Amino acid sequence: MYCQDCGHKLTLKFCDNEGLVPYCDECGEFKFPNFRTAVNMTVVNKAQNRVLIGKHTNGNNLLFAGYIKKGESAEKAILREIREETGLNTLKYRYTRSRYHEPRNVLMLGFIVAVGEGELKLNEDELVDAKWCTFDEALEAIEQDSTAEYFLKVSIAELQRGKI
Repeated sequence: MYCQDCGHKLTLKFCDNEGLVPYCDECGEFKFPNFRTAVNMTVVNKAQNRVLIGKHTNGNNLLFAGYIKKGESAEKAILREIREETGLNTLKYRYTRSRYHEPRNVLMLGFIVAVGEGELKLNEDELVDAKWCTFDEALEAIEQDSTAEYFLKVSIAELQRGKI
């Protein structure tokens, strides 16, 4: 690990109430790990009985997600990402829960997002296809034991308890 400010190698040092934390001897400061934040969205139709699954350029079927830009709220990121990736308008959304996604060092904030009707206009830089699925079809399509499956299961349980 190296200091994000000066580039010097970090050492672990005890910090009161925190335990061992990376420390930069050059800066004389503890350097708490930083990581990006993103929204993970289970996109549902207006009736909230179908899930939109996107097939990404890497070949995986996933939920929709996007990084929160500097100065942007999670709510603004939802509206922007849905519009950019699908061309659809967000009607409403609800936060479900968060989860750390280690492979990309990102904190994912999970949302259920209901969208309006309309023609899908996929961002071809990110998606090769998207399709509306029943809850069971969506669970079948999503990669097993993935972060996407985790958020999908949470969202389906919430949707089955009541509308967003």
